[in-house]
Amino acid sequence: MSEVYKIILDSLSAFMVLFAVINIPGSVPLLVSLSEQGKHYKSGIAALVSLGFYIVFLYLGSALLRFLNVDFTSFAVAGALVILALAVEMVFDIHIFRFDAETTDVTIVPLVFPVIAGPGSITTMLSLRAMYSDITIILAILLNIAVVYFVLKNVYFVRRILGKAGLYALRKFFGIILMAVSMKLLVSNLTAIIQSIPK
Repeated sequence: MSEVYKIILDSLSAFMVLFAVINIPGSVPLLVSLSEQGKHYKSGIAALVSLGFYIVFLYLGSALLRFLNVDFTSFAVAGALVILALAVEMVFDIHIFRFDAETTDVTIVPLVFPVIAGPGSITTMLSLRAMYSDITIILAILLNIAVVYFVLKNVYFVRRILGKAGLYALRKFFGIILMAVSMKLLVSNLTAIIQSIPK
């Protein structure tokens, strides 16, 4: 029972980290803007493709790192820096990552990539493997995709419920959470790298 309890707690913890990076509530203004510009998206397809992205990268990401001869600890440090950059964006309203897309159907680009399953969230997911088990991360992904689907299907409802102040507060709160996570990843993995250096 204690093992199940730990999986549940770890899944919720990983869910919060990924939720902060994906930041689907923070994308509500973008989704509304796209709709008002005559753009359209399919919520179900966007959710399923995003889920596929995460699962594929969860298992093939490590193989890709081995192919590139990059150890996971070094990748986790790089991931921590990406997470830190995302946190700086959210807390200080500084735009570091940008994207532009001109298309009518925005289901895949820019909705799935990079809004839902962008470089930051995929890097974060892979970096979380240094802290959590695969089953924990998969549960966290599934929970996030469920939230993503709900928001996509009810974007105007979410905007009305949260309001501008609510969306702003969420962005700042999760930005601070991401800063803390990035620092934990950075310190623990840098320590491992330093300890592995021959004296």
